[in-house]
Amino acid sequence: MKQPAPEEAVRDLLDRVIAALGLDATVEVVLDEETCTGVVHGEELGLFIGRHGQTIDAVQHLAQRVAGTRATDAAGPPRPRIVIDAEGYRERRETMLHRQADQAADDALRYARPVALDAMTASERRLVHEYLRDRGEVQTYSEGDEPDRHLVVAPLGA
Repeated sequence: MKQPAPEEAVRDLLDRVIAALGLDATVEVVLDEETCTGVVHGEELGLFIGRHGQTIDAVQHLAQRVAGTRATDAAGPPRPRIVIDAEGYRERRETMLHRQADQAADDALRYARPVALDAMTASERRLVHEYLRDRGEVQTYSEGDEPDRHLVVAPLGA
């Protein structure tokens, strides 16, 4: 049995989740060379996003599984990375994480000590690591165990 195209699998999953949650929303799926992005449009999408983004992250994980990402078809290239968003949530969250990272870096330098951020998902920690990588005066590392794993920003040499 042939696996559906990633965009079809993502659209089907999102339609099912929206229906199961009883949301009045629509789905848009955009496919480019590297990414298949499923976006849910509507109002009152807090239930879809979930507390601290837990639901949208879980849906994204499911979408990656049903779309068969990171696998290679016998006759084709690797499948695209899957991203699930709802009315700009991912961008708003990224902006907030960048602000927190900048504040933590400033505090680490000002007080010459490591600063721990709140617990966050692996993808959010990766985003902050990458964001602060080019800031030469600080280093970042993760500590703790899931679900309380968090990022630490420290002055270089501390």
